[in-house]
Amino acid sequence: MRPLATSILAALAFSLAPLVAAAPSSAQAQAFSHQQFAAISIDAASGQVLFAHEPDTVRYPASLTKLMTLYIVFDEMAAGRVKLSDHVVISPRAAAQSPTKLGLRAGETISVEDAIAAVAIRSANDIAVALAEHVSGSETRFAARMTQQALGLGMRDTVFRNASGLPHQGQISTARDMAVLGRALLRDHASHYAVFGRTSFTHRGRTIVGHNRITQHYPGADGLKTGYIRSSGFNLISSAVRNNKRVIAVVLGGPTGAARDAYMQNLLSSSFTVLAGQARGETLDVAQFLSLPRLTGGELPGPSQSTAQGATGQGGS
Repeated sequence: MRPLATSILAALAFSLAPLVAAAPSSAQAQAFSHQQFAAISIDAASGQVLFAHEPDTVRYPASLTKLMTLYIVFDEMAAGRVKLSDHVVISPRAAAQSPTKLGLRAGETISVEDAIAAVAIRSANDIAVALAEHVSGSETRFAARMTQQALGLGMRDTVFRNASGLPHQGQISTARDMAVLGRALLRDHASHYAVFGRTSFTHRGRTIVGHNRITQHYPGADGLKTGYIRSSGFNLISSAVRNNKRVIAVVLGGPTGAARDAYMQNLLSSSFTVLAGQARGETLDVAQFLSLPRLTGGELPGPSQSTAQGATGQGGS
């Protein structure tokens, strides 16, 4: 893989490949350098890839993992096995998760409705684990279901080992796979999608504010999720609407939250410009409009360098 400083042209590559086009068979074995980042944008309606840079390079998903956690919870609700009014018990294991978390004690309970908000908005690791245990009996069994669901959706290079996104060397995904998941949430669970656009929620009289500055400040953005652990860098998947067109975009591996957010805004705006041009019969390339921020700032540890203890720093920011 090439350092970012020598891969600007690659970053401006324009791909019209299908969203779930076959990735390299060795993708899961690739080592990756966090001097590089990965990004993709798609037309949510058609799945057309508008822009892609390293879309099949294996990365750590961090808290983007929670999108799959909630996808499965929504599946359970659709099947009638889980209700918003159900109460989830916080196990000692859930209570012991690292921050970011809601901070409930073992033995306390939380409604499924509040649990969904805590996971989607606050990125609460303790509540993600509690939901996993509520659905599958254990987080291990739930993670196996997450991986199976990912394969069923066409996420060919994704493996889940936990429900939260906290560091695990075996938990991997790609920008393309995350775009597939974002599109699946919109398609399969549209009635629950609004929770990803909320900027705060109230629990036990306390207002809890989320991390997603794109949803708060970019016109037309209405979800989805931020993520961060030290070994992933700053991740983000966003969905936005303009002129009745929806774009889903993913940025993985930003060195700071601000750099990641700036790139995401640029990518969304450039993608909308291309879609507007296509509607007029013009052939446009996102690269013509994308001003590429320099996502540099020091190399972050990759899989061979990180451990469950050394790759901490889950912030969801």
